Amino acid sequence: MHADEMKQQAQSLHERDAKKVRPGRSALTNSLKACLMVSVVATGFGAASVETASAQGFFQRLFNPENHRRQQERDRQDQLRKQVARTKVSAPRYLNYTADTWKAVSLAPLSEKKTAEADPTAPVTESQEGTETAETAVTPTVPVVLTAFDQSRPVLKDMTLKLLPEVGEALIAFYRAHPDFQWVKDGKPTVSAAKLRRALRNADTYALNPDDYFVALPAVVGLEADARDAAAMRFEMELSAAALTYILDAKRGRVDPNRISQYHDLPRHDVDLVAALESLSAAFDVEAELAGNHPQNDHYRKLVAELARLKAEDKEADQIVIAPGTFLKAGKSSPELKNIVAAIQRNGSSELLATHAETLDAYDGADLYSPELVSLVKAFQKEAKLTPDGIVGKNTIKAMVGETNAAKIAKVELAMERSRWLPEKLGERKVFINQPAFTATYSAPGEIPLSMRVVVGKKSNQTNFFYDKIEIVEYNPYWGVPYSIIVNEMLPKLAQDPSYLDRAGYEVSTPGGRKVSSSSVDWYAVAAKQQSINVRQYPGRKNALGEVKILFPNKHHIYMHDTPSKSLFNKDVRAFSHGCVRLHDPKGMAAAVLGKSKDYVTSRIAAGKNEQEKVAGDIPVYVSYFTAWPDLEGNIAFYTDVYDRDRHLLTAIQKTENARAKARAS
Repeated sequence: MHADEMKQQAQSLHERDAKKVRPGRSALTNSLKACLMVSVVATGFGAASVETASAQGFFQRLFNPENHRRQQERDRQDQLRKQVARTKVSAPRYLNYTADTWKAVSLAPLSEKKTAEADPTAPVTESQEGTETAETAVTPTVPVVLTAFDQSRPVLKDMTLKLLPEVGEALIAFYRAHPDFQWVKDGKPTVSAAKLRRALRNADTYALNPDDYFVALPAVVGLEADARDAAAMRFEMELSAAALTYILDAKRGRVDPNRISQYHDLPRHDVDLVAALESLSAAFDVEAELAGNHPQNDHYRKLVAELARLKAEDKEADQIVIAPGTFLKAGKSSPELKNIVAAIQRNGSSELLATHAETLDAYDGADLYSPELVSLVKAFQKEAKLTPDGIVGKNTIKAMVGETNAAKIAKVELAMERSRWLPEKLGERKVFINQPAFTATYSAPGEIPLSMRVVVGKKSNQTNFFYDKIEIVEYNPYWGVPYSIIVNEMLPKLAQDPSYLDRAGYEVSTPGGRKVSSSSVDWYAVAAKQQSINVRQYPGRKNALGEVKILFPNKHHIYMHDTPSKSLFNKDVRAFSHGCVRLHDPKGMAAAVLGKSKDYVTSRIAAGKNEQEKVAGDIPVYVSYFTAWPDLEGNIAFYTDVYDRDRHLLTAIQKTENARAKARAS
């Protein structure tokens, strides 16, 4: 049937119905249907199929509005689910570490005297004529006597050193203020220079690399006078630069932690290098003065002592050591592979060794991690009740060789580097949280330390490494749900059930404080940051924060708090939170920082009101990360690297040493 014929038929049907049906709603309905049919067929078969669907939607809205509303809601939810699947808030990430840059620093600014260095006994110049007083006019002119340093200054015009920028600036500033040799006399190194070189050679006592501070003695035998002066001046400048580099490393660390990962938030210390070099050059005991630039606190001294003990400890002649930080996947190469195979041969079961005898016999010490060796490692992992993925990481290494002496040394050295990132004086009253130990300890002068188990962030929601000051204790707290949890965890539930938050004990409100229903919120707009909304959980027994929280406001939204999930404190590895620190004895910690009794805290909670109390005094809190740290008895304890941060720090240190070696070679 052609479109014109269909149009005529529809018109005749409309005329017939109009005669049969009295005026009213039925007539109007039939008339609308007929008109729509005419509209559809008049456009032809191709357009008809599209407009038919549109007409059906129109009819559904007109004659069955409830079904149409439900269909719209289903369509909206389907769209929301698709949008939610694409929307996530990314966690902080680990970075590709870049070492501090060393630059060529010209010493030409020191090659000539500046006005500030002018000799006060110098004769009056022409520009000063006519300004003499009666007193000065009779003062005899004293001839200028050049010092050995002044005589050697010209060689500095063409002298450059590869240095850290801070060291270069301090070196020039120091010698402008003190234009004289500090480590050279009569063209030769002094006794103080010898002591300083010896102290720099012993840098590994403090987990520093002696190669970074090595300065060769000047070779002056057989040289002409000018060449001897140049050699002596270069030695002077290099030794002072080495001392300044050492001081900088000792005071702030070789690594900038904030370049390791976004989980680190630690301001790098400012160091007055000029003042430090002034003290060093004037010191009677140069070695003691240099050592005094390291943190002068109890925990650092204990780490230094433990490092010396571990290095002096007798080692088994046949001990197998796999380098800390080794991480090996199939198809990759590593010089540690021979140690991995040796460890399996020693500690694998007889059944495992028999099954893989052919692979073990064929292994020739190569560095390539071949498929046969991957199968061998998988078998060992399965035997050790580890995930048999063939990846050689810290857990597999630990199963192969245990906590070796070398591994302990590495952890202590990393702890010493991390110690330099913290303030030298941690404070008399303080809370120290060590994430790998899963502990929080409050300490104050004259009081027995209060230490307790904690739960920290899981690996996907790691707790940051930073420090701040405790300000508030909150009783019967609300839980303000972080944006990341709203998007990553609540949005999927809201896509299925828009009223989920209303029924689950949460308050949803606008930034202005007006409460709204969770079903009325465009959560995708919230996820896209096109709309702001606040979500918080009401106080109560089910509240995620329990009965009390302790705040030290920070950009990471991390604080200490109670929890209804008490059973997690019975586990050895307690990494389960979204990043905050859950306390095993929150009332005890709240009482300690407030300087009140535990009964007092209990009474405030029992009142049932959401209230805050300010913490008096200055109480810093350190949310730290140490895999080696003194315990309450003062002994160094070792902990599992729960977030793999030791490996990342080792990589940063290696890149730092590579950059310095390159600077020395250039």
